[in-house]
Amino acid sequence: MARTMFDKIWSAHEVADGLIYIDLHLVHEVTSPQAFDGLRLEGREVRRPDKTVATADHNVPTDGTPAARLIADELSRVQVETLERNCEEFGVPIYSIGSEHQGIVHVIGPELGLTQPGLTIVCGDSHTSTHGAFGALAFGIGTSEVEHVLATQCLVQKRPKTMRISYSGELGHGVTAKDMILATIGRLGTGGMAGHAVEYAGPTVAGLTMENRMTICNMTIEGGGRAGMIAPDQTTFEWVEGRPGAPADFEAAVKDWSGLPTDDGAQFDTEVEVDAGSLSPMVTWGTTPGQVVEVTGTVPEPATEPEERALRYMDLEPGRAIQEIQLDRVFIGSCTNSRIGDLREAASIVEGRKVASTLSAMVVPGSAKVKAEAEAEGLDEVFRAAGFDWRSAGCSMCLGMNPDTLSPGERCASTSNRNFEGRQGKGGRTHLVSPKMAAAAAIEGRFVDIRDWA
Repeated sequence: MARTMFDKIWSAHEVADGLIYIDLHLVHEVTSPQAFDGLRLEGREVRRPDKTVATADHNVPTDGTPAARLIADELSRVQVETLERNCEEFGVPIYSIGSEHQGIVHVIGPELGLTQPGLTIVCGDSHTSTHGAFGALAFGIGTSEVEHVLATQCLVQKRPKTMRISYSGELGHGVTAKDMILATIGRLGTGGMAGHAVEYAGPTVAGLTMENRMTICNMTIEGGGRAGMIAPDQTTFEWVEGRPGAPADFEAAVKDWSGLPTDDGAQFDTEVEVDAGSLSPMVTWGTTPGQVVEVTGTVPEPATEPEERALRYMDLEPGRAIQEIQLDRVFIGSCTNSRIGDLREAASIVEGRKVASTLSAMVVPGSAKVKAEAEAEGLDEVFRAAGFDWRSAGCSMCLGMNPDTLSPGERCASTSNRNFEGRQGKGGRTHLVSPKMAAAAAIEGRFVDIRDWA
């Protein structure tokens, strides 16, 4: 019987009906403290510390603070220090502040070669779907589930339905993977993928880099999906090969991984077709990733009460051209778009230009390794010369859980994944875009159509 990639991975890890084994458990400082406390109360150990990796990312200041004890905000300091103590006590490997491998959890997993095809991967973070770009089954879990995985290396899960979203056609100039997924969520809605493990397929996806594939899978959760997946291929194998966590017998691993892609004739519960050649650069106008239009479009007339509320919060009126929207801040970073490829794209746009005097802009690498690599290439100097603030690794302005936040009323073009009310700071207004679009907006002070501008 023909099987989907999801079916193959699920069946290989199902210990009992609804109970699956977890190959890799990623941990950060926000969702783990209560889980470790639960282990103490029950007198339990971490079942497989060798299958567990921790890093500090959400609360980390990006101003170059060298150690957790120097974090100015007390709550942030306590959370990072607690993670360090918990990992030391339970023998869990950790990359905290000052480590050469510290960074956003969904950046360092692939970076270290820990993220591999065919694995089940979980983390107490919704954007764990990022790792599915490698042909893994990866999804976010809650704190009680974090404790369960720490204690048993297994997890009770309801088997999701399956969906395949197939993209065909060549992306136009200036149109990126971020635009692909924003346009898809705009079409299907924020609940359009609910209850499904989503496989992204088709020739357009096959032509993407690993970094771009991660961007697409990262935002699956914004469409309501349980997990996002892309079949492993030569692009995947070349990424993993030579990294610290890569299998010792790499040829044997590739042979196994090559059997993971969905079989011809396999059935999905839902099929969606997208013409990638018709897509344009996208900009969100509201307070969900599904409230999105082409950069050449206008703010739509609200059709529902939530849309009316979104317009009030965003202080926008129907009919306003997207390219007339003026900005106060620009943020390039997050687990969606902070890898070296994202920074290269943004730097190519701003090189030799200056940030508009009407706004402030910042670039936050996704990991210490990305930062070092960018600085070795001179990208930091490109950004600094243009007037960007060059920061250290962390989640930063993706969420208002560290010093990098918007002030009430400030409007930001952001390469992150969520534009909820208050997501980047109380009263802050967020527009999601690609790195290229964010870079151009920083120069012009407003949204521009990157296809005409560069």
